[in-house]
Parts: sequence; C-alpha cells; structure tokens
Amino acid sequence: MRIEVFAFNPVQENTFVVYDEHTGECAIIDPGCFSDAEFEQLKGFISANDLKPVKLINTHCHFDHIFGVEDCRKEWNLKWEAHPGDNFLVENAPAKGAMFGIPVKPIRIPDVELKEGDVIEFGNIQMKAIHVPGHSPGSLCIYSEEGKVLIAGDVLFKGSIGRTDLEQGDHDLLLSGIKNKLFVLPNDVVVYPGHGPSTTIAYEKTNNPFLQD
Repeated sequence: MRIEVFAFNPVQENTFVVYDEHTGECAIIDPGCFSDAEFEQLKGFISANDLKPVKLINTHCHFDHIFGVEDCRKEWNLKWEAHPGDNFLVENAPAKGAMFGIPVKPIRIPDVELKEGDVIEFGNIQMKAIHVPGHSPGSLCIYSEEGKVLIAGDVLFKGSIGRTDLEQGDHDLLLSGIKNKLFVLPNDVVVYPGHGPSTTIAYEKTNNPFLQD
C-alpha cells in the first residue's frame, strides 16, 4: 500500500490517492481539488504512476472535501461512496460555500452508501469503514489493518479534533467515538487527517489535549 497526499483548495484539505503498487488499482479519498490546475495535478500523478482509479470515497461531505467529486466521477467513470448521514451537506454545499465566499458547483449525492463495518477492496488492499460521527453525522474513518493506516477525515488531527460547532455537530459524541473506536487500534497506526500533518494513535493518546481524562 502506498499513499500520496495533496493539500488542495483555499483551506488546504488533504486529498489522498491510496494505491496498490502491484495492480495499479487505487482509491481517491476526499477529492478536494478546487481549481482546474489542482485537478490536473491529481490526474498527472495518477497517469505518471500508471494507476487505475476504481474507488471514489469520502470520509465526510463538508464542501472543502468534495470540490473534485464530479470531475473524478466523470474522468474515471466512478461511483461515489460516502455515508448517507452527510447527504444534506452535499445538497447544501453551494449555499454553504457561498457563506465563505467560495463558489461550489452543485454535486449529486453519493451513488453508494458507505456505512460502519463496510469493507473497501481494490487491488490487493482491504480497508474498513469506521463510523465516527460528531464532526458531521456521516463522518467515517477508513482503516487498513494490514497497512496500519487510518484515513481519519476531520475526526482526529495531530493534537486536535474536528470542529463540532458546525451543523449537526456533537462534541461528546465525537470524543466518545475517538476513544471507543479509534484509540482501541494499535498504537503504531499512522493517522492521516483531513488537514495538516500525519500522526499516530499512540501520539494522540498521550498528547492530544482534547482526549486526556
């Protein structure tokens, strides 16, 4: 398993290409490419490495994480997968973007419902969806047990957690989910958040000020 990270759009959201070097199959997770140039950067990496996108997945559907969904759907004829709890965020994305002065084109709701425990397979890679609501109702973390990797979306950051003051956020629910679903993972699991640098489960258990009992 290999992971390429791109920091895209005005709020520097992390877009991921997770790929199997042996088969070339890959998953695009949280396509936040905002401009044509950013989408070309994503396409260029995929082309240069002879990759074949077969999965298009979102950890959650705040507008900064879904800018590139329709471009990816069209370019690679992909079905978009996300938790249905965030469908209202997809429908409201243009209005929410306008509140921040950021234009967001209309986006169709996901084609495939991705829920707790669902297995995501591509190439020789197997990942599992872990539902951790609180930042948004449909927030998922995508976990590879074999690769010891967690794509955490905006649930968990290095030294911080996702905002819970947004629509349908729930602070207590988020903290409970992190402690009961993520902190039970092995300490050496590498966490790739939706913004900022990677971290580990062990580091967050010891150092994250929001999660110290």
